Amino acid sequence: MRKISAVINPAARAVMLIVCLSAVAVAQQPQAQPVSAPAETPATRRVAELIKIINTPDAAATKSYVRENYGGEFGKLPLSAHLNFIAYMRDQSRGIEFRGIRKSSATDATALIRTNLTGAWHTLAVHVEADAPYRITDIDVDTADAPDAERAPAKKLTDAERARELEAYVQKLAEADVFSGAVLLAKDGKILFERAYGEASKDFRIANRVDTKFNLGSMNKMFTAVAIAQLAERSKLSFEDSLSKFLPEFPNKEAAQKIKIKHLLTHTSGLGSYFNRKFMESSRARFRTVNEMMTLAEGETLAFEPGTKWAYSNTGMLVLGAVIEKVTGQSYFDYVRENIYKPAGMTNTDAYELDLVTPNLAVGYQKEFNEDGTTRFRNNVFQHVIRGGPAGGGYSTVGDLLKFDTALRANKLVGAEYVKQLLSAKPELNSPRYGYGFGVDTKNRIVGHSGGFSGISSNLDMFLDSGYTAIVMSNYGGGSPPVSRKMQELILAGQ
Repeated sequence: MRKISAVINPAARAVMLIVCLSAVAVAQQPQAQPVSAPAETPATRRVAELIKIINTPDAAATKSYVRENYGGEFGKLPLSAHLNFIAYMRDQSRGIEFRGIRKSSATDATALIRTNLTGAWHTLAVHVEADAPYRITDIDVDTADAPDAERAPAKKLTDAERARELEAYVQKLAEADVFSGAVLLAKDGKILFERAYGEASKDFRIANRVDTKFNLGSMNKMFTAVAIAQLAERSKLSFEDSLSKFLPEFPNKEAAQKIKIKHLLTHTSGLGSYFNRKFMESSRARFRTVNEMMTLAEGETLAFEPGTKWAYSNTGMLVLGAVIEKVTGQSYFDYVRENIYKPAGMTNTDAYELDLVTPNLAVGYQKEFNEDGTTRFRNNVFQHVIRGGPAGGGYSTVGDLLKFDTALRANKLVGAEYVKQLLSAKPELNSPRYGYGFGVDTKNRIVGHSGGFSGISSNLDMFLDSGYTAIVMSNYGGGSPPVSRKMQELILAGQ
């Protein structure tokens, strides 16, 4: 579940909670749980109050409630962050309907709620102090399945029906101005639905197109992993190789000997994220090459022994970019362009330098909610990287991502044995939902990756058994998850 405290980024001006945004691409489908009559506890009372606040657009009342009823470390977070979260929930849902309590105690309560805008189901969990006045000390929001009584009988949809339902759903989001971007649904490489919504540039009122280039966020990790798999297939390296073979002093000699290529690919290396204070306080123009980006990771230490835990690591993927350069003698960007983009036919994909002219590039926007109840959009030009790299930040189109999926599944980028390696979870490395650079939903056999940041929200889902491809690219922060989840529901319906 996502906590509001987990997404407060000082450099991004305390951006609001991105509801249901997963760290990796593919989320497991949540399991339905029983709903009970509300138990009268301090926690359930706070749930009821919070729902009322979310549903009531009264800026003064909201501000007063947060100040008086939020406590602990949670209450010390910026007031603007809490107000943004509540306003964001109101904006995205257009009001939420309380549908029961799933579980409760004196200090915790989890409610089942349904949004008015799309009828989507979520859980709203609230934690309160153990003693009076029982102030709120944490809030979580997650996706949820509808209770059994609310579910329509399972019906297998035709592809035409899937496309119609998807179009109606996304149109509703776009008309409410909570989605901007492009959506593509395909089966066996054949496009069933493709459409763009919103604006690529609000300053110049330029509409998004299906061939508009959107920021990938962390989705570049898939390309980095495929590049490593290619080098393994060509016997240039092995997944079992220690990092010390290529970078003997990073992050230090002892750690380099412990970390293996497979740990870097699965986020089990113990390394963290180079998007640190140094990055936040530096000019983005300083970091255009892999070597320049690596300077941000100097001095990192292992948070745990490699292979013993899973922790999402941007530094780990960046290090793989440095390995690619060491092995090939090419820049990471040239290698990926020649060995992945070109053979896949991806003519609109690259890690473009944003201070150079690149036609048809979408600007990323984050909706902000002012304390007086008004809204505005802030672009992410000065928040994100000036050039993406091995860990993320490049650009692509929905059409190019379909080409990538098609080429990968057809074994055109790497042989079948290595495709299987990439797309298989690695529980033996404590990575049960992540393979080599790809998120893995083992239950529904969906693989892919997501990317998210302020003004960036993209996702690729590859349905391995049925041949479907679901792609969403949005230049609104948090724009893709609702659409991606709807596409999963439509594809899995009746299966």
